[in-house]
Amino acid sequence: VQLQASGGGLVQAGGSLRLSCSASERSFNDYGVAWFRQAPGKEREFVASISGRGDGTFYGDSVKGRFAISRNYAKITVDLQLNSLKPEDTAVYICVATSNTNYNRGWYSYKYRGQGTLVTVSS
Repeated sequence: VQLQASGGGLVQAGGSLRLSCSASERSFNDYGVAWFRQAPGKEREFVASISGRGDGTFYGDSVKGRFAISRNYAKITVDLQLNSLKPEDTAVYICVATSNTNYNRGWYSYKYRGQGTLVTVSS
């Protein structure tokens, strides 16, 4: 499965963006999917994940209450709504997926990885 992340850009603090992770195969609709982010000089950080059925989600502590992950089965995407953005949210956001039922916080739990999309939040 090939993943494509999109929707990144430059936004002012307090603003919003919507990222989308699209896939090349409809089987993606059954996969556990997560978003991670990598900022320059910082460790990779778990952002959010969602189960294949869309009935389970996890969020990283730093984004809880501001970001929301969801699935669009018709479009075969997993979207990440970013609200109340802060300069510290600046990073490359990477979507990953696994064909098993896991949707946990572990990077190595996910076999399929996209190339990332850059989010830049100005102060």
